[in-house]
Amino acid sequence: MPSRSSEPVFQLIKSLTRSEKRHFRLFTNRPGATEDLKFLQLFDALDAQETYDEAQVLAQVPALKRVQLANLKANLYRQLLASLRVYHAGQNPDIQLHEQLDYARVLYNKGFYQQALRMLERVKQQARQAEMPHIVLLALDFEKLIESQYITRSLKDRAETLTTEAVDTVAHLTSQHALSNAALRLYGLYLKAGHARNRADHERIKAFFKDNLPAIEERTAGFFEKLYFYQAHVWYHTLNQDFRAGYRHAQKWVDLFEAAPAMKELQTMLYIKGLHNLLASLYNMLYYSRFVQVLRTLEDFAASQTRRSSPNTEILLFQYLYTNRINAYFLEGRFTEGLGIIPELLEQLEHFKGQLDMHRTLVFYYKIASLYFGSGEYGKAIEYLNLIIQHRDLSLREDLQCFARILNLIAHYEAGDDASLEYQIRSVYHFLGKMDEQQPMQVEIFRFLRQLGSIAPPQVREAFIALKEKLQIIAANPYESRPFLYLDIISWLESKISNVSVQDVMKQKFLLMK
Repeated sequence: MPSRSSEPVFQLIKSLTRSEKRHFRLFTNRPGATEDLKFLQLFDALDAQETYDEAQVLAQVPALKRVQLANLKANLYRQLLASLRVYHAGQNPDIQLHEQLDYARVLYNKGFYQQALRMLERVKQQARQAEMPHIVLLALDFEKLIESQYITRSLKDRAETLTTEAVDTVAHLTSQHALSNAALRLYGLYLKAGHARNRADHERIKAFFKDNLPAIEERTAGFFEKLYFYQAHVWYHTLNQDFRAGYRHAQKWVDLFEAAPAMKELQTMLYIKGLHNLLASLYNMLYYSRFVQVLRTLEDFAASQTRRSSPNTEILLFQYLYTNRINAYFLEGRFTEGLGIIPELLEQLEHFKGQLDMHRTLVFYYKIASLYFGSGEYGKAIEYLNLIIQHRDLSLREDLQCFARILNLIAHYEAGDDASLEYQIRSVYHFLGKMDEQQPMQVEIFRFLRQLGSIAPPQVREAFIALKEKLQIIAANPYESRPFLYLDIISWLESKISNVSVQDVMKQKFLLMK
């Protein structure tokens, strides 16, 4: 029976384009390639399959024996990677530079020291232009090896020159790594817990930021030093819900690329990630006019016929375009119109499921559920919220898990599903009890929904008004406003009080915001 295996060689084959497959065949038929090329038979068999089925492979190619299969798959995997390395070398300066380092090593081994040094000098120049100091350092180490063993007389004061270059390069690399480490760890904090929940969280994040982020001199800092410096600030301010400060640093992140257009091509992923974080800050600030401008920039870049395309880039563009298009529907209060995007979104989620991490998939499910909830389709909202609730790894986005449960509880109430409501209340109560710290907004909503069934119908409206007043007081506290980023409970309460749909309430707010 076929199995949906995560067999690496099968996944790699299924990701190949037609031109990459054609190049692989030419690559494996080059002079000096393995004589019998049994792995090509394995390649053809796997390429013809929709799902990985080892038994079918052995039946289709009788020459392949089961005991050989593991070694053949490993050989095929290596050959595919070698072919792809050659095929994509022209689009990856680091591959080209490493290749030139290899050539310099060959020249060195042959005793052509001056030729090797000239090649290493070219490598350093190109690596500096591409902002790759780690490759500069490799070239410098090789140059020092040659100069320490042979009297090349290549340059006067060569030892001092190489020493100064090495010290300067190491200083930039040390700074770059310290900055990238801080940025990555701050991003990890956000993925695990979301925004700061209280002053203690804020002080802990602030202390970490202060202790781990080195200062930089922007005038002399390299491209990546500046980039990681801005990234770290974006994550820091996002964690602390200081979206204006986050916006300023996200804009600097994007401006860095605008001032160095070549880097948009060399580091496309980081450019579009900068645009996405700029959009996230604008969305949280409700800065609609600027949000639309930046979204158009992202869409224009995605549609450009001249930009470099790669599977990695396409995956990120999918995530960022759909996330921010849905956010635009949220800002505008056009939930029903936003439902039109869901079929193509689900199709793309299926297409990229092998490459998408669970965090981003869960976020998409929450956004889909929110579109259905805002449109009054509570049953569909519950369907997608359950996909989040049933995910067992609670270490990932505990806050998302929490608000999915609360929105699910509200959706059951709106759907009039009284039979399930009591079970949902117990489920939410159990989950909140396991959380490290419950926030006032969560507690108030849960308490209200638990008591709602016992409130007499004539008093329900007054109960909604009372809850809204309590939540507005809570939202005024900067450290308690985090939950309202995930769940616009105030708009829902206003819809219940005024007896209109959530969608109409948010449309009215949008008209006032414009």
